[in-house]
This record gives sequence, C-alpha cells and structure tokens, in this order.
Amino acid sequence: MDIPGQFWDKTHMLEEVHAVSTIPTYKLYGEQPADDREFWVHCETIVSRSSGYRFEIGLHRHESFLQFLYIRSGSGDALLPSGTVVLRPPCVIAVPPGPVHGFRFSPDIDGLVLTLVPERMGGDLGGPQTPLSDAMVIALSPDNSDTAYLEATFFRIAAEYEAQRPARDELLEAHVATVVLLLGRLIMPSPHGTVPDLSVLRVRALKDLILRHHREQLTVEAYARMLGLSPTHLNRAVRQVTGKTAHDLVMERSIEEARRALVFTGHSIQHIAENLGFSDPAYFSRCFRRCTGQTPRGFRDEERLRLRNKDDDASV
Repeated sequence: MDIPGQFWDKTHMLEEVHAVSTIPTYKLYGEQPADDREFWVHCETIVSRSSGYRFEIGLHRHESFLQFLYIRSGSGDALLPSGTVVLRPPCVIAVPPGPVHGFRFSPDIDGLVLTLVPERMGGDLGGPQTPLSDAMVIALSPDNSDTAYLEATFFRIAAEYEAQRPARDELLEAHVATVVLLLGRLIMPSPHGTVPDLSVLRVRALKDLILRHHREQLTVEAYARMLGLSPTHLNRAVRQVTGKTAHDLVMERSIEEARRALVFTGHSIQHIAENLGFSDPAYFSRCFRRCTGQTPRGFRDEERLRLRNKDDDASV
C-alpha cells in the first residue's frame, strides 16, 4: 500500500516549512472560511476526517484550537515540530494552538479527533506555561487504569456530542475537563514535584539527541561526548532506566523509521537504507533482521498484505 506523502520523505522539512508563508491555517482541516461555523468543542472519528484525503493530513496549523487525537489501534506517524513520531497505540496526539503539524494514518486507523476552544475551559489551557504547551505524542500504557478511564471518556464525549439530550453541553464540558486533567497528569515530568533521577534525565536527553541525529548514524561515543559523559557512564544510565544499551536505542529509532518507510513509501530498500544513514544496504538488512526477525522485503510484503486484507474486509 503506497500513500503519497510529498512532504513526508524530505529531511528537515519543518525547517524548510517555517521559512515558507504558504502553510494553510484551518479551523478544522480542509474546511474553508465559507464552511465556518461556531463551536467550542467538536468530536469525530479519525476515519471520517482523514479518509477523504487518503488518510494523509497535510502540514497545517490551527490558530486558536487545542486538539487531541486518541489512537486506539492502527498505525501511522505524526509530523510535529520535534520531528516525525511513529504512532504506537494506544496513544494521544496533543496539538496546542500554533504549531505546524501533519499526520498520516493506515486505513485501519481507529480513534477520535477532539477539537476544543481552550478559553472555554478557563485558565491558560495550551498556553506556554502549561503541560500541554507543546505538540507531542503521549504514550499510554495498556496496563494503566488511567488509560482505560481516558479511552472511556473519549468515547463518552463522542456519544454525547452526537446526541442532542438535556445537559449535553454541561456533560461535554465535564468530560473534556477529565481528558485534560488525565493527560496533564500523564505528561507531568514527575509525581509530587520530585526531581527526576539523574539517569532518567540523561536517557531523556539521549533520546532527544537521537531524534535529531539518527539519520547520521552517530556512534555511542559521539552521543556520550554530546552529553559530557563517557560511553561507559552513558550505557550504565541507559541500562538502569531501560534495560537496554545506548546502541539499542539508536538502532530502535532507525528501525522504526525504516518500518514506516517500507510500508508507506515506494522507495527501494537501498534508498531507505541510505536515507537513514546506512552506507551499506546489506548491513542495514542485517540490522533490520536482527531487530525484527524479518528481512526488509519480507516485512514490507507482509505488512502491505495485512493492510490490503483489512481494506478488503472493511469494504465487504
């Protein structure tokens, strides 16, 4: 399955984008001023909004809306100011007013889009000093009771939004406040205002560096120098927090990007390897197989067949 993505496969696209004044600003994606309508909250399925665009939402921005996308299942990725983030359900994409963003989803995507006017909720929700001030993907643990609560609340909002029943606005406001509070609690840096462990901070810093430099295929030694650590100390911190090595984290990021490119683009395996900084396609294939148990071609064929079968099932 190939989904066209003219903005998706360009390195450092966001840097280029911000230099251009043609990024569209929408209330809801694809709607023009003539479609304008007043609302303080809007809820719909991701399929209903994205299927008409072949499941690709191009780069755009919202001036005054806070948006949450709850992803229950399916796959895809989000292009945010911090870079391209592979979506791993369950998760929530939070986009405050202002940042340029875009999405691409698989046809089997299952989830909801919740758009709201922050001022309606009071305070400076989505403002620069709040937990939701940056566009981000919030990973949810299936084993966390808050994840089940969050999912139930999102779908309660969807049901209440569609129905025209007494106290509709009051209940919607209460449910939306619950979503905001739960997400705020999930993304706070640490509970009860305690200072995060130094190893946790180092791993966070490493992941940020990997996000920015993974296409350069830097060594662990290079990342350690950037952080002012020895490779031994960096690996010790990573093992303490994740149970993995620093090299594992670097390779995982490359393989995540490779998976996305293999499924969602028509590029050759050699092109994908070179774009990810691998000078030798054979070495890339060995790394991919070591991490996934499959060759790049085998993974591509299997995933595309799976998605085609899901498309066929959905059309029956």
